[in-house]
Amino acid sequence: MNTRYNGSKFLLELAMIALGVLFFFPLYLTFVNGFKDYNEVLASTAALPKHFSFHNFSIVWKQVNFPGVFANSLIITVGSVLGILLISSAAAYQLVRRPGVVSHVIFLLILSSLVIPFQTMMIPLVRVARDLNLINSLPGMVVMYWGFGIPLALFLYHGFIKGIPLELEEAATIDGSGTVGVFFRILLPLLVPITTTIAILHTLWIWNDFLLPFIMLTGKANQTIPLATYVYFGEYTNQWHLALAALTMAIVPVIVFFLAMQRYIIQGITAGAVKG
Repeated sequence: MNTRYNGSKFLLELAMIALGVLFFFPLYLTFVNGFKDYNEVLASTAALPKHFSFHNFSIVWKQVNFPGVFANSLIITVGSVLGILLISSAAAYQLVRRPGVVSHVIFLLILSSLVIPFQTMMIPLVRVARDLNLINSLPGMVVMYWGFGIPLALFLYHGFIKGIPLELEEAATIDGSGTVGVFFRILLPLLVPITTTIAILHTLWIWNDFLLPFIMLTGKANQTIPLATYVYFGEYTNQWHLALAALTMAIVPVIVFFLAMQRYIIQGITAGAVKG
């Protein structure tokens, strides 16, 4: 194996650094402009602030009731992700371990929902949600996210479970474990890589989602962070300094979560794809 450092590797490193800077630049703009006043944001967007002041953050904290909207986003995200993980893993387990025409048809029907654009379902979704009293309800949002998030999670779990030896489950069954015991004691610990991957992907999606909460959460008390931040974007003027401060406060928990779990992303996706 050739491990020498040559010109092509140097150019590849430069390309990766440039790509990293390109992706980091929007995050940099969001962070530094959250510490500026309105005029300074417009005058020098890319420059560092003259004085790092937390004035914008204190205003946002009070104006949008940030602790309240943060709690709403946290409840919706945690409830949705936990439900997606449990339901999709259990469903994938049954579909894989009970092969046949029925399981295959159910799997294809669930996957077919991935190709349907959300915009085509907005009006029927609002009508169904109104009939079921899910409008302006945090539990209602959790249930809807289950419906939209389970197909992708099921697809990833389905491919991963295929690669788990059936002999492990048979040995547990011989020792006296039932189906539920085998699932929770044997299978779930083996699903940690793909479970972490699914949790990260769905957390990033649900935490930052704007459209579904916008059409479903009509009351101010149930607003999420993206909805509360929208108040700073008006018809004639945008309060960029306050909006960017709010966004900075919103992305910090997600960045911390992502950095703590990122090493599982490639591992889980690759394993699921190969074993599928």
